[in-house]
Amino acid sequence: MPRKRNPLAQARANIARLASSIQGSGHGSADADRTPDEPSGGGSGLHFSASTTRRALGVIAVGAVAAAVVTIFLTGGFSNESNLQTRPPGHPVTSGAAAGEAFGTARQGDCLTWSKSDASDLDKVDCGSEHLFEVAAEIDLSQYPGAEFGPDSKFPGVLRFAELKDQLCVPAVQQYLGAQFDPNGKFSVGLINPGDAGWASNERTLRCGLQYSGNSGSLRPIIGPVAEQDQSDVLDPGVCVGINQNLPADPVDCAQPHAFETVAVIDLATQFPAGPPSVEEQDRFIEPACTKASSDYLGSPDALRNKTLTLFWGQFDATSWLAGSRKVNCSVGKGADVGFAPVQNSAKGDILIDGQPPVPPPAVPDGRSVPTPLPGAAPAPLPPG
Repeated sequence: MPRKRNPLAQARANIARLASSIQGSGHGSADADRTPDEPSGGGSGLHFSASTTRRALGVIAVGAVAAAVVTIFLTGGFSNESNLQTRPPGHPVTSGAAAGEAFGTARQGDCLTWSKSDASDLDKVDCGSEHLFEVAAEIDLSQYPGAEFGPDSKFPGVLRFAELKDQLCVPAVQQYLGAQFDPNGKFSVGLINPGDAGWASNERTLRCGLQYSGNSGSLRPIIGPVAEQDQSDVLDPGVCVGINQNLPADPVDCAQPHAFETVAVIDLATQFPAGPPSVEEQDRFIEPACTKASSDYLGSPDALRNKTLTLFWGQFDATSWLAGSRKVNCSVGKGADVGFAPVQNSAKGDILIDGQPPVPPPAVPDGRSVPTPLPGAAPAPLPPG
């Protein structure tokens, strides 16, 4: 019996370069055309092939983050020209950095926040309150040999700051959190640079740290020190994730076009109390749990199939598991030739896909399994009998 073509294969290939930075952060998927009482992976022909689709939807969803999270600070940093001070190379900053005293005195473990788009109102706050950045390290570029960061050096561009983030900030964060850092979790490595004005005043200190970025690169608030948190990258059930050029964006009202909708959070901690489970072990546990959760959320075991949606879920690699991440989302969306098709309205009710109501597939006769034909193929004949 023919297997259904993976509608996301092309998208997977298109973002392979982005996905290389998040290898191991895979996701499973279940075909919307599976009948409610049909076992998973049983050769029915109505289930996406695990060998070609296991990570497709997840790579697309997370790949958007990899593209966006270079960090908002790389486009210019802080540029407030007031209250600036210069300092000899190697001397500690006491006050007066480009964003004011808070930036200049920020130390490891401090938490920073701001409200203005240029972050000119940056301030230190208690980590127990809402903040946007937790400092992991201060990097004084003036101590590096050569003229690149010397007194009369040119302010580095976006790509150079991106390189510095990878070269200096990623190791700093790993040292700061140790094995507790989940590189595939909800927190990403960020960098705050002193901006053009600070650089011109001979300020060469960077702040490396942790931030919680949306798919578009906008920062979400953090409450509490990162080391004390579950880093699982999950959203509450009922959250719809927006869509931009067929890729996931930030959460939006479900009435607006979106890529997918979260229907449940599954905690793997009790099922796997020992070491990290394999992908296959995770799938065997998560798939029935997500299937039941989606049926409960949508109000019917037939709703997913009738709305032509696909159920998919997160998975963990050993690195994420050892960092303490245990929770995954179950989500529903509609795959397109590239990425996701836009869905409007909550999947609990009447939805539009690409602006049109979905057309339910043909009903399955009792005791018979009717495969969904490949696009352009003639309808498959019914089994004899």
